Amino acid sequence: MAADDATFMALALAQAQVALAAGEVPVGAVLVRDGQVIAVGHNAPIGRSDPTAHAEIVALRAAALALGNYRLDDCELFVTLEPCPMCVGAMLHARLKRVVFGAPDPKTGAAGSVLDLLANPQLNHHTQVQGGVLAHACASLLQDFFKQKRDAIRLHSSPVRDDAVRTPDARFAQLPDYPWPPHYISDLPSLNGLRMHYLDLGPGDAPLTYLCLHGNPAWSYLYRKMIPVLLSAGSRVVAPDLIGFGKSDKPKKEGVHQFTWHRQILLELVEQLDLKNVILVVQGWGGLLGLTLPMAAAQRYAGLLVMNSTLGSGDALLSPGFVDWREMCAKKPEFDIARWVAQGHPAMSPQECAAYAAPFPDRGHRAALRAFPSLLTELKNSNGAAILGQACDFWQARWSGPTLMAIGLQDPVLGLPAMRELQQRIAACPEPMCLEQAGHFVPEQGASVAETAVQYFGSPQPVK
Repeated sequence: MAADDATFMALALAQAQVALAAGEVPVGAVLVRDGQVIAVGHNAPIGRSDPTAHAEIVALRAAALALGNYRLDDCELFVTLEPCPMCVGAMLHARLKRVVFGAPDPKTGAAGSVLDLLANPQLNHHTQVQGGVLAHACASLLQDFFKQKRDAIRLHSSPVRDDAVRTPDARFAQLPDYPWPPHYISDLPSLNGLRMHYLDLGPGDAPLTYLCLHGNPAWSYLYRKMIPVLLSAGSRVVAPDLIGFGKSDKPKKEGVHQFTWHRQILLELVEQLDLKNVILVVQGWGGLLGLTLPMAAAQRYAGLLVMNSTLGSGDALLSPGFVDWREMCAKKPEFDIARWVAQGHPAMSPQECAAYAAPFPDRGHRAALRAFPSLLTELKNSNGAAILGQACDFWQARWSGPTLMAIGLQDPVLGLPAMRELQQRIAACPEPMCLEQAGHFVPEQGASVAETAVQYFGSPQPVK
């Protein structure tokens, strides 16, 4: 292997990542002459509706145009996967000097695995071949891609329970700024066959994992402006849709939705995904549920980012804004979600507001929206009150991690007064970020919050 082979293969891997982001099989290629990259390519058959748009072909075409000659005698091509017969034919026709690939392809490889066209003595041109350069990294990228595809097919084909509904995928087509692939899980004990959706983005071994929990009537779409900032810092982001919300299954009966049940599902999800060095990110009902999680496994949590939420326990009156919200939901259970979001966040586009309503095409999909406002009461014997009381004690006496609080001052439900009260309940909670133009859904202005979080939390600190 030449000294620069690994360097150029790393560039090809970067092109494979471009293909992955576009939903293509992650294969990338670079074409080099005299130690200089003159063309790059990544798989694009789907995007271009072109069966010949393999990474190698794309790179060869770009190089020929750049050099003004289809003969590429003095060029080397680096590709993350052993080329197929079609691509080898193009390489031979281009008279490439050398081909370097990463992972072998035992199904269609034409450089030694299935066929060895480049070494065929009957051909009038022979190209040098080097395989196995960064083979593990190239193979892992492909294996992860196809595993996710298989998992998605398996989970998409899982039948919906008779007592639940599932929002049609078409409702989620072309949502603004929400390009990420879905993940589904249905084998958590408490799900009992219901299918739960979550985003899982970034490296699995990232130094920090941001666990982002939404409120009512939101879903993981809430965090779309924060996610790119967190990913660019090298972190992992996990953002589930609570059962009854987003792309998750929606039980038809309101009585199914109990505080302790939703909490248990989240606890099981954290364990199943084995989340560590977690920055807990909560807003609205995401805080009511999420703020009870760390006391069950404090060693998993490295920080807290809390936005316009509360921690009720039955020992104090709910805020007037929360009571008003609860009464509005009781009187107008079929309220227009998009219109309600727009009223509190006038800077949002109509398409963004409509995205919040996408999971709920009719009344049958809205049982969780009707149930959640009444789950929290002033009564100490309400479902979850004891757990919330324990959580209050945890945050006051046992929490020692860093906390970042951001407040949307335009929120009439859980604005400054409610957040000041919550600040007093969290040990050593510093002075919060106050966002003058933000409403209840603070993550709608979340890019600045995420940037502050990246600086604030930095590398994970040991959890005491």
